[in-house]
Amino acid sequence: MATSTSLEQLLTELLSIWHTYRVPLLVATVALALIVRLTSQSRNAREKVSVSPAPASPIEEKKTVELRPEWLPENTTIITPALNVDNHAEDDTNVVAAVPKVKKGPKTVKGRKTPKKVAKPIIDYNHTTDKIQPLVFFQSVTGTTERRATQVAELLTSWTTGCDQSASFLQPQLLDLSNIDYDDYFINAPKAEVNTKFFYLILAPTYNIDTLLDAFIENLSETHNDFRIDTASLSGLLGYSVFGFGDREGWPSEEEGFCTQAKEVDKWMARLTGRKRAYPLGMGDVKSDAEDRLTEWRLGVQEALVEIAEGRGLGEGVLGSGDAVESDEEEVDDDDSGEDTPRVDDVEDLGGMANGTAAPIPVDFTNYKGRSKVNAPSAPKQMVPTTSPTHAALTKQGYSIIGSHSGVKICRWTKSALRGRGSCYKYSFYGIASHLCMEATPSLSCSNKCVFCWRHGTNPVGTTWRWVTDAPDVIFDGITAAHYKKIKMMKGVPGVRAERFAEAMRIRHCALSLVGEPIFYPHINDLLRLMHKNRISTFMVCNAQHPAQLASLIPVTQLYVSIDASNKESLRKVDRPLHRDFWERFQACLDILRTRRFEQRTVFRLTLVKGFNMEEEVKGYADLVERALPCFVEVKGVTYCGTSAAGTAGLTMQNVPFYEEVAEFVQLLEQELNSRGLYYGIGAEHAHSCCILLADSNRFKRNGKWATRIDFERFFDLYEGKVEGTRMEEGKVVGWRPEDYIGPDTPEWALWGNKGFDPRDQRVDRKGRPKTEEEARASPMQKAALRQAALEF
Repeated sequence: MATSTSLEQLLTELLSIWHTYRVPLLVATVALALIVRLTSQSRNAREKVSVSPAPASPIEEKKTVELRPEWLPENTTIITPALNVDNHAEDDTNVVAAVPKVKKGPKTVKGRKTPKKVAKPIIDYNHTTDKIQPLVFFQSVTGTTERRATQVAELLTSWTTGCDQSASFLQPQLLDLSNIDYDDYFINAPKAEVNTKFFYLILAPTYNIDTLLDAFIENLSETHNDFRIDTASLSGLLGYSVFGFGDREGWPSEEEGFCTQAKEVDKWMARLTGRKRAYPLGMGDVKSDAEDRLTEWRLGVQEALVEIAEGRGLGEGVLGSGDAVESDEEEVDDDDSGEDTPRVDDVEDLGGMANGTAAPIPVDFTNYKGRSKVNAPSAPKQMVPTTSPTHAALTKQGYSIIGSHSGVKICRWTKSALRGRGSCYKYSFYGIASHLCMEATPSLSCSNKCVFCWRHGTNPVGTTWRWVTDAPDVIFDGITAAHYKKIKMMKGVPGVRAERFAEAMRIRHCALSLVGEPIFYPHINDLLRLMHKNRISTFMVCNAQHPAQLASLIPVTQLYVSIDASNKESLRKVDRPLHRDFWERFQACLDILRTRRFEQRTVFRLTLVKGFNMEEEVKGYADLVERALPCFVEVKGVTYCGTSAAGTAGLTMQNVPFYEEVAEFVQLLEQELNSRGLYYGIGAEHAHSCCILLADSNRFKRNGKWATRIDFERFFDLYEGKVEGTRMEEGKVVGWRPEDYIGPDTPEWALWGNKGFDPRDQRVDRKGRPKTEEEARASPMQKAALRQAALEF
């Protein structure tokens, strides 16, 4: 009893104490909890700071470059981590074979297909007020299709002006698919006056090589399958018709390839126009009946145009693209997995299946046709077969085709240097004597159609590598042997200097910039290693359209990126890229170049074209330089190739800037960069090449003098590990920097204001124009003294 009383008293006292001191106790408890929480957070923060890496050099900041999956080469995977300045991908991409998934095919219940009713396409045309604008498109490699397309356009023009419905027609226009922007004509109908309606005629040859027509077909397919674009985005056209040229000697039947590309164009145009084929696909054999079939097709198209002009639309009968049977879409049944599955003959059998472990068999009621024959995958074809017109055209231009996709050619500066008449700008800027340089490419294919390209329509194009691939050693042996063969052919040319001819029989440099896209070659890194092993310096040029390949490229002697415009629209106009995401690819390549600027020399190459990419674009180019921070910026005026193909691309001599205009542009760019705190200066010039070099003065000036030249022997010593570089990471040497192989000072004659011609060479002007004022006034003795001074330098 006493114990119970004492407990009650204790509880009463505790309760009294709680009521008296509960407020201070609660405040103290909350305060203690806050102190514990703040202490924990501060401790975690200090731990994060303590384990963070030491800050990098302020100029060697890390930057991650993301590569989109669609930028990776087909069937390959880059297994390296995300790119940054020092931990970049340097190895070749590894091929990862796709593991086939075994799937159980559903049980197929076959029946008859009920034809669906197809609505008649609506022709938005008022024959009393609207005008018909025929557009004749063509693509030609050898010029034959261009000639026939021109003939069709002329005959249509004559017919439209003389027929009874002449008031309804505008003069037909001839358009080369190689020189237009597909988005202007094949996403929607072209923009024109309200009462103008368009009718398309397309003439397409078929070759056993990849041409621009393949890119055009791929573009049509992408447009149709792009979820952002109406599947019948060209339904605003009045109609279309396609004619194909083929060779039955090479492809006897349509199944074997006769006019296959024309058939593909016709199929995709049918889908994009909403079944507005105005006249059936025409096909002609170039070696027999092409002219007759083309005439028949043209007359049929004229009849279709008459029906449209008279307000009768596409006429009666089966619609332009017909039923879905004509769409060439294969409805392939799902193949059985090959495993034995129990047959269900009775409803009672379902019970036995349910009690077992097997899942119910899905029943497919959607297939109507029998099993389609699965064709074996076709073997990859050659990029440039020896029998192709591309091979003939490039060979005629002086190229030696190596294997099926590589080429080599000696340029005019190599011939000039052999005769002592001067080297190109690379000698003035970097010390590369032209007679020691080989110009080659492991990929004749390109993904651009630049307006200033010298090979209009003669080299293949493509966005993915899908050809037979030659081994790197085969390419290396082939291009070097072909180069030496071409050099030997110069030994009988008057004026060739014996000592330079002997020097030329040892290749010291390779400019991978001949034609096409060298970085496109899948084994480019192996080819580069072969060249470095043979102590051949490498100047790699790319067009900023293959970021995945650029990301995995090993260090080269000097890495170029062609910067042909300062903004998206100008780049589309000048380069005419095949990739739809060309601008995103371009920007990614600039970011990758920025990450490489401390391990190899990086260069922007600007090709100035008046009327295309010069006017009021200085600030835009400065933005790009600020983004990538290249070591050098080469600014060069475009060289007019003087072919008819260049004219059809919209390029004439009026688009070639004078050297004074290029110099003014460079000075404005230099001022703009300096105003942004980017201290680039004019390091050298070569007036004969219409080329001027801007260089980073913080990195390539020694004791106030420009040092833009390269110490090639030092580069190879660094590459072979004979000497140690100065590129550091976490206190350790991890490689070399461009500063580690800077050569001697830039010679006086190459500096800004001296025109950049080596006085040891003899300048020859075939047009008899006066030389420099100093040379014009100098006596023979003074000229000899000038040359002697240059030799001593």
